[in-house]
Amino acid sequence: MHPEAYDFVKECVHEHGPFTDVVEIGGRNVNGNVRDLFGDAKYVTTDIAEGPGVDIVVNGKDYVPDTAPDCVVCTEVLEHTADAKAIVENMVRMLRPGGVGIITCAGSGRRPHSAIDGLGLQPGEFYENVEGDEILRWVDPWVSFTLNSPLGRDTRVMFVKGDV
Repeated sequence: MHPEAYDFVKECVHEHGPFTDVVEIGGRNVNGNVRDLFGDAKYVTTDIAEGPGVDIVVNGKDYVPDTAPDCVVCTEVLEHTADAKAIVENMVRMLRPGGVGIITCAGSGRRPHSAIDGLGLQPGEFYENVEGDEILRWVDPWVSFTLNSPLGRDTRVMFVKGDV
């Protein structure tokens, strides 16, 4: 994980936390993660593959936690899956009202890179940059507040689930 993505999550946690129950979608530790930013919160990491830091192997579009978390995080994942829209919609569904969703991903300025090792794409690997306005369309009308912070090559979105 690059420092700018980490810093965005840190800022969101500082401004909207502390959180007590967190789900991370796609949290296999390939090149860093954000788990340390959430202190003593109950923290569950999902990913489509086993690996460092993964608690449950499941596609993020399908995960249903036992209790609705107050924060769902998805960092540097959406560009690596054809299921990006379904994952974001599931993030909103699983959050409790007032819960916070935090997303970072590659925007149009970022070169394709592998989800396996962070280097060049491997044969058959999916990659498509995701823009903040796409994510905002996916979460609307379920959210009460959004922050779209497209900086350079990256997309960063934070949203608060409304009372639905």
